[in-house]
Amino acid sequence: MVAFGVSVYALYVVFSPVPVLPYRMSFLALVLPLTFLVYRPRVRTAHAGTARPGVADWALAAASAVVCAYPLLSFDEFIRRTFDPATLDLVMAGACVLLVLEATRRTVGLALPVICVMFLGYALLGGNLPVDSLLGHPGYGLDRVLVQLYMGTEGLFGVPLDVAATYIVLFTIYGAVLEHSGAGAFFVEISFAAFRRSTAAPGRTVTLAGFLMGTVSGSGTATAVSLGSVAWPILRRAGYPPAQGGGVLAAAGIGALLSPPTLGAAAFIIAEYLQVSYVTVLLYAVVPTILYYLGIILAVEIDARRYGTRSVAVDLPSAWRLLARSGYHFSSLIAIVVLMMAGVSPFRAVVYATVMAAALSFLDRRRRLGPRRLAQALTEGTVGVLPVAATTAAAGIIVAVVTLTGLGLKTSRIIVDLAGGVPALTAVLAAVAVLLLGLAVPVTASFIIAAVVIGPALQSLGVSPEATNMFVFYYAVLSEVTPPTALAAVAAAAVTGGNAFSTMMQTWKYTLPAFLVPFAFVLAPAGEALLWRAPLPAVLVALALSAVAVAALAAATGGWLTGPARWPERVLCALAAVFLLYLESASAAIGLALLGLAVLIHLTLRRAHHDQKGQ
Repeated sequence: MVAFGVSVYALYVVFSPVPVLPYRMSFLALVLPLTFLVYRPRVRTAHAGTARPGVADWALAAASAVVCAYPLLSFDEFIRRTFDPATLDLVMAGACVLLVLEATRRTVGLALPVICVMFLGYALLGGNLPVDSLLGHPGYGLDRVLVQLYMGTEGLFGVPLDVAATYIVLFTIYGAVLEHSGAGAFFVEISFAAFRRSTAAPGRTVTLAGFLMGTVSGSGTATAVSLGSVAWPILRRAGYPPAQGGGVLAAAGIGALLSPPTLGAAAFIIAEYLQVSYVTVLLYAVVPTILYYLGIILAVEIDARRYGTRSVAVDLPSAWRLLARSGYHFSSLIAIVVLMMAGVSPFRAVVYATVMAAALSFLDRRRRLGPRRLAQALTEGTVGVLPVAATTAAAGIIVAVVTLTGLGLKTSRIIVDLAGGVPALTAVLAAVAVLLLGLAVPVTASFIIAAVVIGPALQSLGVSPEATNMFVFYYAVLSEVTPPTALAAVAAAAVTGGNAFSTMMQTWKYTLPAFLVPFAFVLAPAGEALLWRAPLPAVLVALALSAVAVAALAAATGGWLTGPARWPERVLCALAAVFLLYLESASAAIGLALLGLAVLIHLTLRRAHHDQKGQ
């Protein structure tokens, strides 16, 4: 009932706006108690799955409601006390910090709370370092830190939480309504129907289905698992080994977070940080998305020939019949983009799309969203946002400390000094730092932390804020397929029964272009054309060169479409890709020459091999 109420409240606020800071506080006052009731510590009994909240859960829920709602009792007076807080203010602030950390531990694990505690320790103890040292600061007492966290707009109730309370909750509600209306099943069916005859059809199908299902789930790991339950039996029948099949599933699943029209939660934060419309962020992602899926499709084509996969008959109507029967599921997705392009706010656009999806569900008698099923969808939408709400509130702790101590500029200075001012090495160190951070914390949190701590290192070298944020965004997302954790790959391996590490390495192979293309954003002279921040002719040239680079990468990592590639050819292809991604005419000429040489060597050796066999 509470979850349903949160959904209704979030939808209501779209049309009856509440002041920003009070809304953030009221939102957290609703979702934080719900988090303690839904995400309970594991009960070691046979009935753990059905265990009800215990006394401690209810006590924590009540306490979290009190500490989050406390500022709203006399909001104007509370704000005036920012410079002279009362003892009760500080007690409530400390309790709120502890409760947010516990809610984060329950939803996403221990790593993020530990990182938050480390940042708090730096804020409280960093004053003991020499002020003129790289990480030294003047020093701040507990009262000052608590005020920064609880009584301002850069802490617990900062921009990250605001994004969760506006964009993300509305999109998770929309995704839940779309799923309950049957869209998820339709996206899988239309993908299978579209590629049913080719030997590479199973791999292509998974790739397309992952892209479409990502608009519903919003999670790379969840997409890989839900898609795998349907698609793995077909991949297995087609001849895919478990590790390769899991790699396709994980790569397709994680691509959902990189692709319009929804992207991941971090994309909404990019829009807030850059103060641009969400449509603009979608535009930034168009060309990289094309390149990402081009890389997967080429890898699928190569593997289909390598493993001798075969087409699999699927008992489904034709794609045209499926479109005629259930193509209306695309309507609400298209409506979101069209409405935002017409100037409608993202909040109202997604609400209208949600209403459209619910209304269109009545076209299918089996999927009609009557009052009970609609209430269930709204409830699931709220429950889906709980981990993100806890994560963004906890990330607000880190943002507050970074702002208070100036840690972001200090860290960027360290990275730049380590790189010796070399832009390429700076970008590599920044990418490694984001990936390492992403091994421990969720995508949204790693993006927020990296944007404020690592992003300034790139901007100090003249990289634009747009390119910096997109670079950090891509590497935060790619942390989900990076060994040794690679959550999406581990989840896919659990579905296929394959070796987890082998699945990780196969996923890495499929997603390699996504690891290299972001360097073009920040290093190539024409790199921002890949973000559609250039005239159309420049965008098309950048797309063409990058597409050839992706093809070269596919040849380097997977071999050729017709026969194996030897290591000299692969090295030449890898070098060609690097030169092509620099997007300058001279480097492009070198890249094309290297690629041509690799092709010539391959064809010559292949002909010699056939002649030898013929003798």
